[in-house]
Amino acid sequence: MNTEHFKKLLLAKRRELRASLAALEEEASASGDAEVRDSTDAATASQGTAEAFEEGSIVSQTLEEVQDALRRMEDGSYGKCTVCGREIAPARLEAIPWTPYCLEDQEKLDAKTVQGATL
Repeated sequence: MNTEHFKKLLLAKRRELRASLAALEEEASASGDAEVRDSTDAATASQGTAEAFEEGSIVSQTLEEVQDALRRMEDGSYGKCTVCGREIAPARLEAIPWTPYCLEDQEKLDAKTVQGATL
């Protein structure tokens, strides 16, 4: 497998995610700046801050997954499912280069997550 191609994708994604996090942090702090507001303005600002933090959480999680993929690349386990050890399909890695799971194990994980959410 040509890991150099995927390394470039991962490094580009890491740069993108870091820039997004910085922008979200700036947005969150700017929306919290004190200024004269009525209750509607304050509620709108509060909602904007909450949304920025939620989006930041998702971006942070993806950044962590990208970092994990880069570590797997360094230790030689990149491209192998962390659950079953099988090779991850190149098309799947092309779509989600940071994925630690083959499609079959990802579907099993997703099914468990959905079941847990419906209980």
